[in-house]
Amino acid sequence: MSTPIIPWMGGKRRLADRLIPLFPPHECYVEVFAGGAALYFMRPQAAPVEVLNDINGDLVTLYRVVQNHLEEFVRQFKWALSSRQVFEWQKMTRPETLTDIQRAARFFYLQHHAFAGKVSGQTFGTATTGPAINLLRIEENLSAAWQRLSGTYVENLGWLECAERYDRPHTFHYMDPPYWQTAGYGVDFPFENYERMANFMRRCKGKVMVSINDHPDIRRVFDGFHFETVDIRYSTTNQRQGKAEVSGELVIMNWEPAALGGLF
Repeated sequence: MSTPIIPWMGGKRRLADRLIPLFPPHECYVEVFAGGAALYFMRPQAAPVEVLNDINGDLVTLYRVVQNHLEEFVRQFKWALSSRQVFEWQKMTRPETLTDIQRAARFFYLQHHAFAGKVSGQTFGTATTGPAINLLRIEENLSAAWQRLSGTYVENLGWLECAERYDRPHTFHYMDPPYWQTAGYGVDFPFENYERMANFMRRCKGKVMVSINDHPDIRRVFDGFHFETVDIRYSTTNQRQGKAEVSGELVIMNWEPAALGGLF
């Protein structure tokens, strides 16, 4: 088990101990909305075949660079500083002008310094309850992630294309889509996508788990599936205030957990 390498808006780090025990037995594990990939990194045992997919090209580049070029990636931070000025300078830098390693380093820096782990509308985050990232210890912190990513397929596909490509009877798809009516993910996600997701869950060969904010619209579109609800106390990364909001999380499955038993 390792830890996610970047903060991510809506990340499931705090729900890992409640979601992972619900995983069904499987041979292939697919996250079509990888994001920070908290459950992938925190599950106690890897699946024989694993797939991380995301539509965000910068995120995919980061995972591929850490997977294949960790030493060169770490070198980018030898003289780096954690500062608002550097943060703003990195935001202004156009990713298309950079090499893949530079692009990955830029994205990593911005995510670690952005308020709430947002991908869009980023502002410099300040925290008084925890230390800033230690840029001198990046290699030490990423060594476990480098080992974890070894052998993992990292894809840059649309979520449905990825799900259909890897769908088999022994596949388990974990889907953590953008929350309905929530901004900050850096991508538009129309409601029709949730309808397509429910349709995929009805016709696919594998098992699917979706975690999403509990909303009447969501309950309506996924009607007929197994629902579980969990309360999560969210305090956004780099939160400026010491309070956390309690939010209802809806876990939707296309199987009955009691019928299969858990994986772990």
